[in-house]
Amino acid sequence: MKEEFQLSQMEQETDEMLRIRYLNKDNAVFQKTPGGFLSLTVGEEVYPRVQVARMFPFMYKEGLLSIRTADERSKEIGIVEKYEDVGAETADLLKEQLNLKYFTPVITRINHIKDEYGYAYFDVDTNHGPCKFTIQMGGNAVVHLSETRILIMDIDENRFEIPDIMELTAGERKKLDLFL
Repeated sequence: MKEEFQLSQMEQETDEMLRIRYLNKDNAVFQKTPGGFLSLTVGEEVYPRVQVARMFPFMYKEGLLSIRTADERSKEIGIVEKYEDVGAETADLLKEQLNLKYFTPVITRINHIKDEYGYAYFDVDTNHGPCKFTIQMGGNAVVHLSETRILIMDIDENRFEIPDIMELTAGERKKLDLFL
């Protein structure tokens, strides 16, 4: 009997995972909590805190948002296909959450990179000011998004972008040689 129950529970969870629910201003109410988080009410379901994630973060920034529970298992609640579907006020709330999640300073100048004991120590200027960060060598810290665009993730999972390495000086590119 216990095995049957688990099978039916697994089938139910599978059905829920495969169901796509589109969220819009007619079926979803997003609100900012006093703590600055985002809550969601869909029909009778209340989610006191939700996460917003881009389904295609590098290619499509103006929609296709996955709204997920904020717990460890992070189940998808639904999808916002485009900002117009939820109205201007809600779109602003979603964009605010995305700006926090995907905060990615653009590296405008590389002052120094030091490679030591399996780590690289960066001293850079960004569009948000000077910054020092550390990456682990040999991992996936540097991702090539295109021939000239790279994304760097430090050991604290902060992201930095260089939109076009060809815009850097020859000396700056030489400092990046280990990662290109």
